[in-house]
Amino acid sequence: MKWVSKGKKKYSFKRFIYGFGYAFRGIFSSLKTEFNLIIEIIIGILAIVLGFFLNLSTIEFCIVILCISLVISMELINTAIEHTVDMAMPEKHPLAKMAKDASAGGVLFSCIGSLAIGIIIYLPKVIDFFS
Repeated sequence: MKWVSKGKKKYSFKRFIYGFGYAFRGIFSSLKTEFNLIIEIIIGILAIVLGFFLNLSTIEFCIVILCISLVISMELINTAIEHTVDMAMPEKHPLAKMAKDASAGGVLFSCIGSLAIGIIIYLPKVIDFFS
């Protein structure tokens, strides 16, 4: 099956704009089914609010937003991989399990890295705040 029908322009501004709609639909449909995504978004919002409260520098804010974006992007990619694997391989298969486990591992790895960066950025400011 081709995604671009014959006779339609492959590249157009209208298709570009529609692409945003498809992307937002993917995000909102994932929010309905993925509890981890909701938790990650809540933690990201809390990190931003805490950043304003602790007066993060512009560079620190950029790093925090980049980490939040990384984790949420990885979760969305993980969701896409899991759904694709489930559709292609409805019965259990060791390779399907490996694909799903590896994509979940990617999310975990990005969360651990973001947590480490968060500790490096926030801990000194929290210590200064309470001292």
